Amino acid sequence: MAGHIMAALDAQRPLSVVRLGDGELLTLAADTVLPGHEVQELAPFLPYAGVPCSTPDIRAMLAEAIRAADWVGVPISRAPTFQGLLFPVLRHFGIDWSGLKLTSSTINYSLHQSGLVLPVLQGRRVLLIGSQAAELAALLHSRGVHVTGIIGSVAGVMDVPRVMQQTAEHAFDIALVAAGIPAVILCRRIAGELGKVALDFGHLADKLVTGELQL
Repeated sequence: MAGHIMAALDAQRPLSVVRLGDGELLTLAADTVLPGHEVQELAPFLPYAGVPCSTPDIRAMLAEAIRAADWVGVPISRAPTFQGLLFPVLRHFGIDWSGLKLTSSTINYSLHQSGLVLPVLQGRRVLLIGSQAAELAALLHSRGVHVTGIIGSVAGVMDVPRVMQQTAEHAFDIALVAAGIPAVILCRRIAGELGKVALDFGHLADKLVTGELQL
């Protein structure tokens, strides 16, 4: 995956890497493959993850982002709310999984564990999006990474248009997006509309900022 990202950066070619966890899958499953009330019980964290209520519009945006993304990280876990939901959800939205380029939903952590985050970012203009953007910027700067822009908290899926407008105002080569469920939509739109590389960075941002993980 690091090779794909670096090749896209070298060629100035758009690339989106999105990741599907239980939040994304439960958002898509609400009122489609599972009753909405069951999803509310299973996923009380969805408002925190950027989806106060799963609506047909939000589900359509999320499904379209998955369909159009260059790489889709999917869960390895066979648990009911992970891989157990993945295939029923994809079937419901008419997404042929065999036509997707698949990686692991923990590809962000795999890149870190393999020591590949810094090599991917070195010599690139980096935009950071999410609630930890300022703290992560300071950390990356200390490691010689050129952060050219910071966009703070994303207030849920409905905030995506504002964030996209701000993103378009920055000069960057790669965006690291740590913004819960909206990150899937943002990464796809950053690649598709702005022609840049976008990686769904997830909770790796928090773990690096708190020092739980080291760069």
